[in-house]
Amino acid sequence: MDILKREAIANAARVGEFMLERLRGWKQSHPSVGDVRGRGLMIGIEIVKDKVTREPAVELRNRIETLAFERGLMVLGCGETSLRISPPLIVSKEEATVALDILEEALTLAEKEHELSGVGAVSA
Repeated sequence: MDILKREAIANAARVGEFMLERLRGWKQSHPSVGDVRGRGLMIGIEIVKDKVTREPAVELRNRIETLAFERGLMVLGCGETSLRISPPLIVSKEEATVALDILEEALTLAEKEHELSGVGAVSA
């Protein structure tokens, strides 16, 4: 409890905002990111087929999850449309940056795969 009070809660707020700031930019740079929301280090990324209708892109979300895991990052599906990020309260900005780099690589690759296959293609 002392660690929580002394540093972990403040760190979660600080690093969480750092992560959310980067992730919010993905709504413009990634056609499948419908929304980003969170508080502290509990963050959700909505993966959609179409940003207007917000139709879930379940297969794409699952593929992103798999690609991230293959690269050493575990993210979890939440509902049928979102990815959940929930790192430990003591995660550093440097560790968060590495995690987001891995996740963005997985997201980019999954979007390209779906675009090439024509299955579940996303539209901006």
